[in-house]
Amino acid sequence: MKLLRPQKLFIESSVAESQITKNVLKLLPEVPVEVVDSAEALLSSAKEQTPTLSRAKKYLLLAEHKGRFLKHCPGGKGRLGIQNVCCNYLVINYAANCHMDCSYCFLQSYLNFPYLTIYANHNDLLTELESVFSADRSRFFRVGTGELADSLALDSVTRYSVPLVEFFASQPNAILELKTKTDCVDNLLGLGHGGRTVLAWSVNPPRIQKTDEHKTASLAERLEAARRCAGAGYQVAFHFDPIVQYSGWEAEYRSVVRQIFTLLPAGAVAWISLGALRMTYALKQVIRRRFPKSPLPFGELLPGEDGKLRYFKPVRVAMYRQMKEWIRELDQDVPIYLCMEKPDVWLKVFGRVPTDEPALEQEICRRVW
Repeated sequence: MKLLRPQKLFIESSVAESQITKNVLKLLPEVPVEVVDSAEALLSSAKEQTPTLSRAKKYLLLAEHKGRFLKHCPGGKGRLGIQNVCCNYLVINYAANCHMDCSYCFLQSYLNFPYLTIYANHNDLLTELESVFSADRSRFFRVGTGELADSLALDSVTRYSVPLVEFFASQPNAILELKTKTDCVDNLLGLGHGGRTVLAWSVNPPRIQKTDEHKTASLAERLEAARRCAGAGYQVAFHFDPIVQYSGWEAEYRSVVRQIFTLLPAGAVAWISLGALRMTYALKQVIRRRFPKSPLPFGELLPGEDGKLRYFKPVRVAMYRQMKEWIRELDQDVPIYLCMEKPDVWLKVFGRVPTDEPALEQEICRRVW
């Protein structure tokens, strides 16, 4: 896949000596640089210019994150008290925005960042994580970095994964998940990960990748990257999210499942998640404007109880059951879970509902914990 080469690099002065900043400067020597005293002032000034999403993906800001890095995944709670089944996931907000361009990405209607932003004060992040993990060694923490940015999209220039993987290797009660749509894994292959990092890929059939996952690695490239990581001793995971319904979807998604279990050694897949296409009404309008050739906004999507447009519940249940059947044909034991679904959907798909969040988390992680 094509790697990012930003038109300009902005550096907040407080992180000018950060190792992350030094990595970027070394690997992007040809990119013009401007050091700024305040990232907040820079962002505020840029927003006044009504930046477009396309422009935002061409400029990189290295900034200091001044709040907490670690937060609970917001996926469990919907509007008006609607409660989805939650897997107890925690997320590290190490960056914001992404230079790839998936039509269905919720960040298009959620973030108003005029720049790609990397929070370069990674030592503060590691200090925070150490404090949280050491405060309760009896608790298990499953942590990811892929909520507001792809985990590896900029790793070829930031090398952010290196201190993270090395830190988690020393943690007895935590696992890191790096989730990506790239094949940028070179920095990971020689690290001593201690089995505490899982490399995960969002996957869809080539048809969807070509029409709606712009500037991402192809399915073949993602699976080859997964094979390389498995060869380096990592457990890998896959997220079928969003699953899109279209004429012929069954054969194409089944093919993806077969390719995964054909290419990877037995037991290498840590877990698989399933999530059907969903979007807010605002995102639907963004997709129609930015990606007029995308078929996604024209599917049979209905308002759900959480305010998002979704496939009719019986349709989602049928899709999940079919996906589960194809996976179970090839691996009877790999953990499978649903993303952003209520207990009644879980019951119809699996015949049971997790007793609580820690129990589901332990079930998901039983191959790596």
